[in-house]
Amino acid sequence: MRLLRSTDLALRVLMRLAVTSETNPTTRDVATAMDVPYTHAAKVVAELQHMGLLTARRGRGGGLALTEEGRTASVGALVRAFEGEGDIVDCEGTATSAPCPLSSACRLRGALRQAQQAFYASLDPITVTDIVAGPTGPLLLGIPPRP
Repeated sequence: MRLLRSTDLALRVLMRLAVTSETNPTTRDVATAMDVPYTHAAKVVAELQHMGLLTARRGRGGGLALTEEGRTASVGALVRAFEGEGDIVDCEGTATSAPCPLSSACRLRGALRQAQQAFYASLDPITVTDIVAGPTGPLLLGIPPRP
């Protein structure tokens, strides 16, 4: 299973904010530090703010801050929120592809669904605070912003 770029970025934004020594970095600061386009970072930040995991204030003295909910958020829940609970494979077909001819008797779909559930279940007990514990946190702080 491969995570969407937005899922990966959401986790990295939360990790960065969990260890940042800066006072309230801006979305632009975070985007620059992570070497991602500002517009992509802004969309992810807006979703994280909507979820109550961070606060974002505009203007002088503004910036991003992780909420307590953001610190204790389950990584599994975050991945589910950004990835969705849909099947890994599309057996039903789309407007541009036909349904799978095996769909009526296939056991692969169920096996993949079970694997996906196990993947999420393994991430459920892990929090944002857990994933920035040493040595990750200090390493995150040592990454210089890209020019």
